[in-house]
Amino acid sequence: MSTIAQKKGFGATLWDFLTTVDHKKIAILYLIAGGFFFVVGGLEAVFIRIQLAIPNNDFVSAGAFNEIITMHGTTMIFLAAMPLLFAFMNAVMPLQIGARDVAFPFINALGFWLFFFGGVFLNLSWFLGGAPDAGWTSYASLAIHSKGHGVDFYVLGLQISGIGTLIGGINFLVTIINMRAPGMTYMRMPLFTWSTFVASAMILFAFPPLTVGLTLMMFDRLFGANFFEVAMGGNTIIWEHLFWIFGHPEVYILILPAFGIFSEIFSLFSRKRLFGYSSMVFATVLIGFLGFMVWAHHMFTAGLGPVANAIFAVATMAIGVPTGIKIFNWLFTMWGGSVKFTTPMYYAFGFIPSFVMGGVTGVMVATAAADYQYHDTYFVVAHFHYVIVGGVVLAILAATHLWWPKMFGTMLNETLGKITFWFFFIGFHLTFFIQHFLGLWGMPRRVFTYLPGQGFDAANAVSSVGAAFMSIGVLIMLYNIIMTSVKNVKVGNDPWGDGRSLEWAIPSPPPFYNFKQLPLVRGLDAYWLEKMAGKKGMTPAEPLGDIHMPNSSFIPFMISLGLFIAAFGAMYHRDHSWGMAVLILGLLVTFGSMFLRSVKDDHGFHIHKEDLVDESDKGVKA
Repeated sequence: MSTIAQKKGFGATLWDFLTTVDHKKIAILYLIAGGFFFVVGGLEAVFIRIQLAIPNNDFVSAGAFNEIITMHGTTMIFLAAMPLLFAFMNAVMPLQIGARDVAFPFINALGFWLFFFGGVFLNLSWFLGGAPDAGWTSYASLAIHSKGHGVDFYVLGLQISGIGTLIGGINFLVTIINMRAPGMTYMRMPLFTWSTFVASAMILFAFPPLTVGLTLMMFDRLFGANFFEVAMGGNTIIWEHLFWIFGHPEVYILILPAFGIFSEIFSLFSRKRLFGYSSMVFATVLIGFLGFMVWAHHMFTAGLGPVANAIFAVATMAIGVPTGIKIFNWLFTMWGGSVKFTTPMYYAFGFIPSFVMGGVTGVMVATAAADYQYHDTYFVVAHFHYVIVGGVVLAILAATHLWWPKMFGTMLNETLGKITFWFFFIGFHLTFFIQHFLGLWGMPRRVFTYLPGQGFDAANAVSSVGAAFMSIGVLIMLYNIIMTSVKNVKVGNDPWGDGRSLEWAIPSPPPFYNFKQLPLVRGLDAYWLEKMAGKKGMTPAEPLGDIHMPNSSFIPFMISLGLFIAAFGAMYHRDHSWGMAVLILGLLVTFGSMFLRSVKDDHGFHIHKEDLVDESDKGVKA
């Protein structure tokens, strides 16, 4: 089987991606789908800022505004940030541990298609009678009484997507535990792999509470149960607990991979080992652990009482300690290093002050007594955007520039990359810095307009101008990606010249089996050690032999499609006679595909070592 790329027609390429179980192609699918939803969520944000740019604006109606803010938050967290991070986890983590694939390639593909169909289902709500309008947290007191099917789209779409994320996380855990190359001990793993490991463990424990909450709401909405209906003996506060037991760890599920990305960048472009590696690993694990102990700080004003509020306030402040350890370690990594100012390094530099500001306001809202003042004002909006945009989104943009050559074999234009950074970075601070003051001046969250003369006019105008700057930055980046792909100038295995971890030791883009021979890992920064010893590549840990690879499969697509169909049936079963039939049809497609998977013998295929030798000869001749 040759890995020399043949020019394939559009149909063949499409079929290849629909059926692929190769983690590198699944990474590209996550990147495309997550990038699409990122643009959709960004457009929703722009509509919000246009509506709030001037007082008494009627750009959108109050009802439409509620739908837009709900879909903006839901899209950005579940359908953009998570999948874009999953794209880099898929593309890089197996290479960093010296694996040929993930542990369960079939499950990896299934995870993507479940996320994708869930996201499509959720966004179809715009065209089928109205989007969800109860806020991205979908508090039960609002969601249960929301008219139309908007909240049903939310509940069913997130269930389908959430299953995909959950099985993706399990897959990454098993891969890191079982598939590390010889010599790759836990304390030799790159920080990005560590952060993937801890974030995946958090997914394992954080998504079930969300699944339970969504299931209860589904029964309330679609089948007339009364879990959250107070008049019938239900309890709406239980939804808040279930949602935030998921929702706060979710923040760390997003930010830990971002920390991992920046750890790689600081080390790579300072051309030295990450300062305090073992303390960084410990801090990562500690953040993962403490992340589950702080959820009720979202509920200080819900009346849980002073004891609960005090406990959660202390736990929330404690989580700042391991984060602070990381910040200082990054600064010390650059201290005395030979720093190279590339586009990823620009993002890394911009990240530190931005994220620290988010952290400082986090300690402010963690003070329960003060939170009564901040809660439900624009101060909180500013705080979490400083964390999510100043941390996660900057990391995603940095990772795109850093690993683009590894994923696609071409380098994004550095000048355009830096222009993107400045537009996005300045726009980000213009948009959100002033919102802290808007909140302190008394502007509530989730209001679709405000009156003139309240002192909010100028600040909202500035904020909206900032959003325009961010949009320009994203457009320049899209132009950069298109131009790079059209020019298609190929680069070598280590395009930055200072690669330290294993992914830089193999060709760009990697062959579909990743490593011809599994590498022998002699220490932290394995590839750097080999380079310093004067070697060309990695020392192999095994003789050249046949490689076993999995077959492509169309079944993950079909399982996900079945659930997508079934969700429509579940939603409309009370309105239309055909609803139950569609529900059953969808479940038949899903369970039929599962049955087919279980009875079909699929042993994969072998690449013979003779073919591997042939290819290396061709490579040398080329």
